Amino acid sequence: MATSSKIVLTPALTGEYSFGKLTEASAKKASELLQENHDNHHIFFNKSGFHNHIAHHLLTIYALGASPEIIQDQYDRNASYQRAPLPVDDKVVEDLHDSSKFSKYLQNERYYHDYLVFFQEEIDAKGYEEVINEYVLKSDERAHDMLVRMYSGFLHPIIHLGFGVEFKQPAIVAEALAQAAAHDKWLTPFFLESEKKAKASSQPSKSLVELLDSIRADKKLSSAAHWDDDNKIRDGILVRAKDEMIKYASQWTAKPEELEEKTAEMCNAAVYFTGGAQHPPKRVKFDFYYMHCVNCSIFFSAFLKQPWISSANKVRLLEWKSRLDLTMYASRHCPPPLLDDITNYQPREAGKSGSAWEGIIHRVFNHPDDGHVSKLVRAIAHGAQVCKPFEGSEKFRINGKMWLQLGNMAIDSVAGSENDSSSWVRSAGFDQAWEKVEDRPRAQL
Repeated sequence: MATSSKIVLTPALTGEYSFGKLTEASAKKASELLQENHDNHHIFFNKSGFHNHIAHHLLTIYALGASPEIIQDQYDRNASYQRAPLPVDDKVVEDLHDSSKFSKYLQNERYYHDYLVFFQEEIDAKGYEEVINEYVLKSDERAHDMLVRMYSGFLHPIIHLGFGVEFKQPAIVAEALAQAAAHDKWLTPFFLESEKKAKASSQPSKSLVELLDSIRADKKLSSAAHWDDDNKIRDGILVRAKDEMIKYASQWTAKPEELEEKTAEMCNAAVYFTGGAQHPPKRVKFDFYYMHCVNCSIFFSAFLKQPWISSANKVRLLEWKSRLDLTMYASRHCPPPLLDDITNYQPREAGKSGSAWEGIIHRVFNHPDDGHVSKLVRAIAHGAQVCKPFEGSEKFRINGKMWLQLGNMAIDSVAGSENDSSSWVRSAGFDQAWEKVEDRPRAQL
């Protein structure tokens, strides 16, 4: 049985999207390596806060049907550069049980292991569901603080939490909570002011694609982030156009009875602005930052299914995600999504089995990945499923065969890339982001 310190996967639990039949052998191998990662590695592989993606990666390829050999190979590739967690300080763990001292050690990777042990103890005593409700979703100062941190670091903590919830792994949940505790909270004013403005309005919600169009048309907001900003949301959008960003972000809301459609709308919009952010005649590439919006989207389907999360908190989680997606879009200079680049794309494996989902996933297994590509492909495939009931709505600009096109674009865009820097573009709305990207083959011009 899975516990706060033991990872146990079973083929019966397939998550929000799986491909093929999951095997006992793969479940055993993935559990073994996830346990090794849990016991021996820090959540950041360096002191600059670069994230350890092993849990994300292994759970994703496991769900996609990877063999034990593939799982081992991908683990070995990424375990090589991880670092050990710092020793636990029993006095710090004791302090964390005192609510008046809980915040004393936040936003410091030095205390990741201490927070991990603390949250494991809390989960042992209360269950992971109650711990998430108490420390993330409860409407008090500590939970507000932790919820903001969940969305920090380009969504990594809430992605991690999503995996824990999706696969019902208390140890992964404990990692996610401790990871969130190590992140910053400068997004607090944006989230809370957007929420306050939304609640004060009597206007119906606009669609995400309407708001993307409006943000792109707003010259002040669309140009607020500068190429040389260290962090284009913190130092660009929220400094030069904060009021404008809050104005648009607050115009997207959800009601409990709309959650299924609104979750699908978020998935669709994230794929729309991410997949469409191309720069002809340059080769197809995905924006590194936008990609995280897509990769995170699948977990809101998981949150939606949890009976222990209140409807009000499901709404809040989704609204915050969608508002941050809008902000992320604005922060990369608002490239216009080019739907023709999706519908007219010529896959590298066109006419071969490699261009179908099975072939795409097989190529994912063999790509030297740190987890980003596999998560992207799985999230796109999941989006195709959850958006299908809503095809035909003007809120859903990605539909039909475009999903498979996007799956091909995702794996094709990283094929042959020797390192992470050549796999993605960073800040796709800026011409500078594309300077080192080759032009497309003549057949795709």
